[in-house]
Amino acid sequence: MTDSAASFDIDMRQGVMNLVARGDWRARYLGVIDEKLRDFADDSVGRDIVIDVSAVEKLDTSGAMVLQRTFHACTQRTSASKFVGAKEAHAALLSQVEEHLAPCHVEPLQGNAFVSVLRRLGKGVIDAFLAGQAILSFVGEILSTAARGIMNPSRIRWTSTVHHMEEAGLNAIPIIGLMTFLIGAVVAFMGAKILRMFNADIFTVELVGISVLREFGVLLSAILIAGRSGSAFTAQIGSMKIREEIDAMRVLGLDPLEVLVLPRVLALVIMLPVIAFIAAMLGMIGGGLVAWLAMDISPALFMVRTQETIIMSHFWSGLIKAPFFAFVIAVVGCYQGMEVEGSAESLGQRTTLSVVQALFLVILIDAFFAMFFLEIDF
Repeated sequence: MTDSAASFDIDMRQGVMNLVARGDWRARYLGVIDEKLRDFADDSVGRDIVIDVSAVEKLDTSGAMVLQRTFHACTQRTSASKFVGAKEAHAALLSQVEEHLAPCHVEPLQGNAFVSVLRRLGKGVIDAFLAGQAILSFVGEILSTAARGIMNPSRIRWTSTVHHMEEAGLNAIPIIGLMTFLIGAVVAFMGAKILRMFNADIFTVELVGISVLREFGVLLSAILIAGRSGSAFTAQIGSMKIREEIDAMRVLGLDPLEVLVLPRVLALVIMLPVIAFIAAMLGMIGGGLVAWLAMDISPALFMVRTQETIIMSHFWSGLIKAPFFAFVIAVVGCYQGMEVEGSAESLGQRTTLSVVQALFLVILIDAFFAMFFLEIDF
């Protein structure tokens, strides 16, 4: 006996569409009728259908899956929609595959390269917009939690806050101090090389003072804190989420924002201005050392020149930005940690994303402040 290929007929009985399946519904015969089945599924949207499988001779998982796919093409069907005439084995197979109908993601076929670039660009813009909305919502929740803490200070976990001030702040000072010291020295070297061409070596003092106090001190501090402490926040909270410790907190009636997020945000907002101040001073020392060794500008002359030419607005314009940088870094780090989805791969992706987003936002805020200070002549 030869197998007959899969086929089906369609008719209408009492307002209900009927699909009568016949023949061998195994994978090898499905390709021929797949397009017609999809057309039928589209036509049957909004209607009840009855699928008669009494004439089906053989059925495998693929055949059962395409029958269930057709049956579930519309979610608005009523109890009048059903399978009829199924043999016991076929009914069991149809029931088993029904639980696995969730479609998997299929990459679109590669077409025109320009269209593909536009598609990816559009998807990136939409993803960035949605991520921005989610982070703004998270910021609102943090501010609401902070407001409750201000109204009732006993709710703020000061012990945890001090712990994170040490971990994220004090322990970062050696590496940040060394980096800004070296950057100050490099700025002095570069300035000396160029200014010497115009017999203006002495202006190296202004170059080092303004660049380190206004930008390099606070900006390098924020960048290093984003890479060191922001990623650590994501890893710590993400690991707790993988181990379901955050769910356990909620079961115990504890608010994760109050216990985990608010202490980290407070610690960084308090410590980054301190770190930025120390970094700026070490950057000045680095620049002064190079000026002394390479240009015979003595430390006393460097200090006097600095006091005469560097106005306090340069100093304050750097420190004012530090709390904003700290808030952004802490919020992004904690938000990405809360978004980890139970696997080491997700934890790695979120940690990387937290560093990238934090650095982008720090540079964006720095550019905003630069334009703002320029407009108000500060």
